[in-house]
Amino acid sequence: MSYLHRMTCQTEGIRATDPVRWRSLDGMMGVFWRAEGQAGARGYYLSPDPRIVVFLNDVSGHIRISNRDGGIPAQGRPMMRALYVPAGVPMWSRFTDGHRFSHLDLHLHRDRLLHILTPAVGGSEALAVLRRPVEIGDAPAIATLTGLLVDELSQSARHPAFAESLAGSIAAGLLDIPAIGAKPAAGGLTPAQMRKLVARLKSRQDHRMTVAEMAATVGLSESWFAAVFKQTTGQTPLQWQMGQRIAQAQRLLTESDLTVADVAARLGFSDQAHLTRAFRQVAGETPAAWRRMQRAGHLTRSGAG
Repeated sequence: MSYLHRMTCQTEGIRATDPVRWRSLDGMMGVFWRAEGQAGARGYYLSPDPRIVVFLNDVSGHIRISNRDGGIPAQGRPMMRALYVPAGVPMWSRFTDGHRFSHLDLHLHRDRLLHILTPAVGGSEALAVLRRPVEIGDAPAIATLTGLLVDELSQSARHPAFAESLAGSIAAGLLDIPAIGAKPAAGGLTPAQMRKLVARLKSRQDHRMTVAEMAATVGLSESWFAAVFKQTTGQTPLQWQMGQRIAQAQRLLTESDLTVADVAARLGFSDQAHLTRAFRQVAGETPAAWRRMQRAGHLTRSGAG
């Protein structure tokens, strides 16, 4: 399948430091860059085709990205080591300071990706996978495969089938393909993504995250995340998060002697009244009344024993 990638790319303050290496393959094109960006450098990228970006060095502390214009730095998130960007998803980037970097851009025809994925997961799931963005911070296996593919872009010593198989392995390793037996909601978050989100929230003492942080945790843009989260859970991300915070408040009220004011402070509520309003909306009672009922129920059960 002959393929010529098309991408809108506008940059300011970014320049290549070495000649660009590239190679056209069956239904895909690999491009390897060594470059540097000045402090405040920026870029805009939009492709009608899916693409994969893998950095060979850590750039998370130097580059922030967003999927909406004007979202940096307010809604920006760190650039991860490996990204899958679905077709038609725009990306803005901005350098927080000067930094040298190297990365592989792997542009893929949609039908080529479907050819790789469909035999393993079926046609409908393959289409769903192509719509799910991915951003991961640590990908040693993908980095190894990327290094091998970069060598092929430079030397072309082997048959193209070798480079194409490397590219296919990178795609299969990076894309959000459900594990065997997993049953994600069509177009929604996978069980693995929900587990990752719950674990990240529990790691915060106050059980608070911005929607941008929640989206970054599962490798999605903020707008995309909000849509698929509602589809998966029936709640907005902030409604769900409030439910998790109230559940944690209930645990503290049951298992500790903290005052309601102390619980409010620990979970990041502005004051006791704020917690009380939120608690009543979720649990139907004030925290104090709910604690009394729990303790009365415990005493009744203990007496019955």
